[in-house]
Amino acid sequence: MTPTFKITKKDSRSRARAGVISTPHGEIETPIFVPVGTQASVKSLDPRQIHELGAQIILANTYHLHLRPGEDIIKKFGGLAKFMSWNGPTFTDSGGFQVFSLGVGKEGGGVKFLREESKQEPEEAKPRLNKITEEGVTFQSHIDGSKQYLSPETSIEIQEKIGADLIVGFDDLESPKHTYEETKKSLELTERWLLRSKKAHKNKQQLLYGVTHGGIYQDLRVRSAKFNDEHFAAIALGGAHKNKANMHEIVEWTIANISEEKPRHMLGIGEVDDLFELIERGIDTFDCVIPTRIGRTGFFFIAPPLGSIKNRFRTDIDKPQFAKDQKPLDPNCSCYACQNFTRGYIHHLFRCRELLAYNLLSLHNVHFLVNLTKQIRQVILNDKFQNLKKAWLDK
Repeated sequence: MTPTFKITKKDSRSRARAGVISTPHGEIETPIFVPVGTQASVKSLDPRQIHELGAQIILANTYHLHLRPGEDIIKKFGGLAKFMSWNGPTFTDSGGFQVFSLGVGKEGGGVKFLREESKQEPEEAKPRLNKITEEGVTFQSHIDGSKQYLSPETSIEIQEKIGADLIVGFDDLESPKHTYEETKKSLELTERWLLRSKKAHKNKQQLLYGVTHGGIYQDLRVRSAKFNDEHFAAIALGGAHKNKANMHEIVEWTIANISEEKPRHMLGIGEVDDLFELIERGIDTFDCVIPTRIGRTGFFFIAPPLGSIKNRFRTDIDKPQFAKDQKPLDPNCSCYACQNFTRGYIHHLFRCRELLAYNLLSLHNVHFLVNLTKQIRQVILNDKFQNLKKAWLDK
């Protein structure tokens, strides 16, 4: 089947909406938070736990899976869902972000990349030669330094072999430090790469997302939104922004220039306040490594009244005050960790660096965001979105 998206309810006082994305591996009720399983695994969690906490879809990374184990191996196992024993829809990004952030390195960090017009390699870049041309990106594996190549065509080929239900076109990574002209040039390259991605896309059981760019500049963002709306049935919002206020503007500029009936995904966003603010502006799905990443460092999400924008709805289990605390991580949470373990016990595990600590904190954090977006979906259906947003953010 060809994936489809249907809007079931619109909020009467904002652009928030509830919908359903139907895929060959099942339905995804939106809005929803998508846990990130970069290497076909959500860090420290197994698929049964992810299913039981209510997640509907998992996002994996094309760059990482291409480097190991390789898309051909995943295809032999029957595709990503079977390979990781996940009985549900899957999502892969294009690998573009990781090519630039891992395979190329960040500008100013001692490793640079060359664009096609560059005449000479900078001295400090010599240990790691990476180059962007019209055809694609040559880069070095962050694992073993081997020379690699990714283009719109190879990115789509890899994603088709991986077999995810939702996939993303290949794009050039703009920098928040780029000037207007540099951002425009990057956007133009992204547009050409996206058209090549679309042409290379053959498996119609996969829904291909175009990617919007344009940095902080309204005219470029509007241009990118209109371009993607013309050529793609689904839209992923990417690129650079300078702060939360600018991110909100970018979403508003974009949503105003894309069709209502298309699903919209926000790449790499997962803070609690961001979910409310961006769902209100019309975003349907989100992915982010935040819940498992902060879980591995001892932080856990908490709902109001203990959680607020001031503490980013989180606190640190490593605090001495939790050593004798017999309450669950969050008294209002129904996840397995909160229903069965105390803060004092998890504090002890974390202090001892027991692996169970990372599992329980990550499980709670993923459940927290998945459950929150499910709550938001329900209040949209009941036309009470603003009530829930106010209860969480107006503190």
